[in-house]
Amino acid sequence: MKSRTVSFTSFNLFNLNEPNLPMYTNSVGHEPAHVSRKVAWSAAMIARAKADVFGFQELWHKGPLERILAQSGMGTDYTLLVPDNQLGQRITCAAAVRTEMVQGTPEWITEFPESFRLESRGDDPQTPLMTVGISKFSRPVLKFTVRPHEERPAIHVLVCHFKSKAPTRIDREPWYRGQSALYRDHAAAIGSAISTVRRTAEALAVRQMVTDLTKRSDTPVVVLGDLNDGQDSNTLEILTEQPNYLQPLSTGGSDTALYSGQALQQLRSLRDVYYTYIHKRVHGSLDHILVSQELYDQSRKRIWKFDGLDIYNDHLNDDGLKLAEGVSDHGVVRAKFSLRGV
Repeated sequence: MKSRTVSFTSFNLFNLNEPNLPMYTNSVGHEPAHVSRKVAWSAAMIARAKADVFGFQELWHKGPLERILAQSGMGTDYTLLVPDNQLGQRITCAAAVRTEMVQGTPEWITEFPESFRLESRGDDPQTPLMTVGISKFSRPVLKFTVRPHEERPAIHVLVCHFKSKAPTRIDREPWYRGQSALYRDHAAAIGSAISTVRRTAEALAVRQMVTDLTKRSDTPVVVLGDLNDGQDSNTLEILTEQPNYLQPLSTGGSDTALYSGQALQQLRSLRDVYYTYIHKRVHGSLDHILVSQELYDQSRKRIWKFDGLDIYNDHLNDDGLKLAEGVSDHGVVRAKFSLRGV
């Protein structure tokens, strides 16, 4: 294959499952008609975005996703990357990739890298010991490779879904039950802190995976998904390594950094209108497409040029559409690139 363009889309499926299967604390699951609406809306969205690579989050069961791809009219051209045993028992990431671009075998990564460590005695004698005992992702990271052009290196893709900002429930913890009067008034704050620590750990783990791929190499990498934090958050800064953007053409780039599609689009726009989620009437960006220097315009090692980023988010402004039309509670993000080396 010798495609001179490639595009990536991040799509949160909003708990896509077969009807009547339990999810979280919902013991009865979705009604059949609601699942049909979700499938129809998602199929129309996929046909509209028409990317080469779709990265999905919040998939419970592979059945509805297979129907989405079929109803989109694109099923014969794409390969679904879904675990064989994805039958509603857990939540995971998945992908749909233009078949001629798929290379190798996908893997779903649950364990943090061997190099992961969050333990420190601090920088001075006043700082107490800190240790975080976590070794797995909340949602498995999907890792696979695509090759849009046979004369260019394959692109490694990581589809991620980090821990949400919602406070983690602590009322079922033994230590809480033993002293509930002590903790009750602080449950939300403690839960939010736990979620933040978990999300931060996941960002570090993916950062280490990216570094292993890119350090002292020219390996193109794309990280996309629901990262549950904004572009300027500590989570994203760990993941991207806070690279410089405003550099002369073809002189920048960093060996291991990731460049935000949001930032690349902002540099071409007069306004920042990027939002993929609305919570308490606050518009935020939780869904991201991050790329290595091989897909960054100003890089001296550029292979693919950024052509633009689109966000499909009009459905977020009417909560009634979630039930009436089965829409996602996240915007759909697409980034496009064309083959144009330095």
